[in-house]
Amino acid sequence: MFQWRMKRDGRTLDHKTLEEIRLMAVERVREGAKPSEVIAAYGFSRTTIYKWLKASSGRGKGVKALRGTRGTGRPRTLTATQERQIFRWINGRDPRQYGLDFGLWTRAIVVTLIEQKFGVRLGVTAVGALLAKLGLTPQKPLQRAYQRDAQAIDRWQQESYPAIAAQAKREGADIFFWDESGFRADTVHGKTWGIRGQTPVVQRPGQRQSVSAASAVNSRGAFWFCVYHGALNAELFVELLNQMMKGRKKPVHLVLDSLPAHKKANVREYVQSTNGKLSLHFLPGYAPDLNPDELVWSHVKRTGTARRPLQAGEKLDVRIDAELHAVQRNPKLVRSFFRAPCVAYISDC
Repeated sequence: MFQWRMKRDGRTLDHKTLEEIRLMAVERVREGAKPSEVIAAYGFSRTTIYKWLKASSGRGKGVKALRGTRGTGRPRTLTATQERQIFRWINGRDPRQYGLDFGLWTRAIVVTLIEQKFGVRLGVTAVGALLAKLGLTPQKPLQRAYQRDAQAIDRWQQESYPAIAAQAKREGADIFFWDESGFRADTVHGKTWGIRGQTPVVQRPGQRQSVSAASAVNSRGAFWFCVYHGALNAELFVELLNQMMKGRKKPVHLVLDSLPAHKKANVREYVQSTNGKLSLHFLPGYAPDLNPDELVWSHVKRTGTARRPLQAGEKLDVRIDAELHAVQRNPKLVRSFFRAPCVAYISDC
């Protein structure tokens, strides 16, 4: 009666087991068993036994040729410790800190650094594979001014803002974050598809319309804004503050950057005239990422005129006003700006 046996893949067996099978199979054949029956009993391909027999019959080898050997594999070029060191060099650091000219990490720069530090020359492809293994990927970096004061930022996050939040809670006041931004009708953000080597053309207005806007955002979803023309000065800032404060019953703690127009004498006079209804608090210098209102502008510029340029006869200030109204009507969106990692220090969400 025909018996079907499933063939066994020797690669699924550990080295010790496979070695024992080779030795026993060859020994049985030498004792007189048929090679085809022996190999069938172990479930291997018929031709396998003949390879083992040939190997064991080689001059000066015998059964030694059937014993397993430890595969050395391709020797490591870098040790695990060196790979971890490369990760520490790259993560959160700048090539210029190591005496290299370029300010962004590239595979070629990493090749140069590894050669300088370890005396090992790797190929660009090998370095790319290494970086991927270390969990590093090419990304567009966030920009930070070198004048940033890390200690001042830490004090703001750990001491200053918690004190403001505690005071606001005692007073039953609201905390808003304020910022201004400018918009241009002829600005196109993002990318589009086209044939390689043939840059696509996007139609936009020929007239250079521009407009500015100020907004104040609250972690509970409240949003105030105003669209205006021209540059911000202290007089206009006072006018905007007055508009924002109209009809408010709760005191407001307003967090904003240190723009000169925000600190003029007439601004201080206006704040004093509110008799404690309005307080201004200034963020550390060169740290716009601490302000969630920056994320409002990023959202509007990515999803508004940046995606759909103005049509003929359309006014930029009307478009921006409509887009900011849409943000105002979406408290869930407003609250989402406070969940970004850079503003995680804001604990009154």
